[in-house]
Amino acid sequence: MKSDLFASENMAQQATTPGMSLQNAKSVKYAVNGEMHARQGSMIAFRGNLQFERKGQGIGGMLKRAVTGEGLPLMAVTGQGEAWFAHEAANCFIVDIDQGDALTVNGRNVLCFDATLSYEIKTVKGAGMTGGGLFNSLFNGYGKLAIICEGTPIVIPVSAQAPVYVDTDAVVGWSAQLNTSLHRSQSMGSMIRGGSGEAVQLMLQGEGFVIVRPSELTPTKASGS
Repeated sequence: MKSDLFASENMAQQATTPGMSLQNAKSVKYAVNGEMHARQGSMIAFRGNLQFERKGQGIGGMLKRAVTGEGLPLMAVTGQGEAWFAHEAANCFIVDIDQGDALTVNGRNVLCFDATLSYEIKTVKGAGMTGGGLFNSLFNGYGKLAIICEGTPIVIPVSAQAPVYVDTDAVVGWSAQLNTSLHRSQSMGSMIRGGSGEAVQLMLQGEGFVIVRPSELTPTKASGS
């Protein structure tokens, strides 16, 4: 049988080292030897002796998620084998987190990560009760984290002299050491006249970076699928 479908770049090869790697731009391959964590429902294929179990977030995490709708439903993947992960054909990126690093990520943008990383739902300081950012996921420790993004992400440096303002629906993540607060860029008069659609942003100050996606809203999918 012959087809471009069977080109070498499309063929899954046996893993040579344990852990995470990009299968292609839209999926992550994980050679499991022990345990790793992934968002529920993101496994698209596996081979070997693997078990998939729902992972709790602790009482605090469950309460925060119930209140806000944010958070990250996780599963633990254990055993020995290979698994592939993806989510709605979003672009995948692998971040190496070293000891002392800390990255804040929106739960909707987390795909999978090493069990050596610690994960906690944290309050976004200064965000108040507003859209895409009351609670986010804080990762630290050491290991690899795979994040997903609709479209090609933009990484914007943040400095003490140049704070960055981001739409809360577009933000993917940022350096955890940055200070956050809400910024209103629209006058009350403009809001009364109908507004520009850009009333409030998340302001990030300090030294680090912020990751944004080139889209503010994710289309609502029909239920019952």
